[in-house]
Amino acid sequence: MTIEEINRLCKDTFIGYLGIEFIEYGDNYITARMPVDENKLQPMGLMHGGASLALAETVASAGSVILVDETRYNVLGIQVTGNHISSVSSGEVIARAEIVHKGNLTHVWDVKIYSSDNKLISIARVTNMIIEKD
Repeated sequence: MTIEEINRLCKDTFIGYLGIEFIEYGDNYITARMPVDENKLQPMGLMHGGASLALAETVASAGSVILVDETRYNVLGIQVTGNHISSVSSGEVIARAEIVHKGNLTHVWDVKIYSSDNKLISIARVTNMIIEKD
């Protein structure tokens, strides 16, 4: 699956609504960007932690989809944990997910989210379940 195909697949979904765009991937990583706009801010004017977690799960799940045969398997996020290190209120954030464990039934990813000026915003760990399609 190419970056263009991933972005096209996500266009009319929650992922598209958030404005997440996949940038690149390799053997053990995938990156995406997300704009930080008024739809992702909490009342204090900072990016909502839930937006960071949604981005982290999205990027890690796409990484797992790339690693499996998507015609035979579904990828489902089963756990997301995160630590918010700093804040951002505008611009965009970049998420880089790196695989930690690639099992037959689960994948575990570490995701780091940075502001456009390379400030660490959040760190997350995402676990995906790999399920054979019916």
